[in-house]
Amino acid sequence: MEKTLVLIKPDAFSKHHAGAIIDRYEKEGFRIVAMKMLKMDARLASIHYAEHIGRPYYGDLSGFMTSGPIIAMVLMGENAIARVRKLNGKTNPAEAEEGTIRKQFAESSSRNAVHASDSPESAAREIPIFFNQMEIFDADDAIG
Repeated sequence: MEKTLVLIKPDAFSKHHAGAIIDRYEKEGFRIVAMKMLKMDARLASIHYAEHIGRPYYGDLSGFMTSGPIIAMVLMGENAIARVRKLNGKTNPAEAEEGTIRKQFAESSSRNAVHASDSPESAAREIPIFFNQMEIFDADDAIG
């Protein structure tokens, strides 16, 4: 079983799409093993998006991600990273496949509703930014 970090971004949260997005992940068979709502601050944005600091779009990215509440989740399942990314769709919603989360809920390439880890290495780096071990419940810990 693989774990991945998912963030429901401020644009999707402010438009009341969070519940529908979470429902999509659950209907695809992913288990939510951690979840919280928070407001990202500039420090947290700089840690999560460290590889983007200094790029021309970083200011807009950081400003957007700190503009309102987000929901951070750890999803677990077989091939979770690849499957979640496929379900999310391409970054640009105009290029995303029908039926993907971004096709349905994203506004643009920069206001694209969700983030998901892109590799096992990214998931291993990103999950501890948002969750400590006491906040993550593996399948054996969950009821049902």
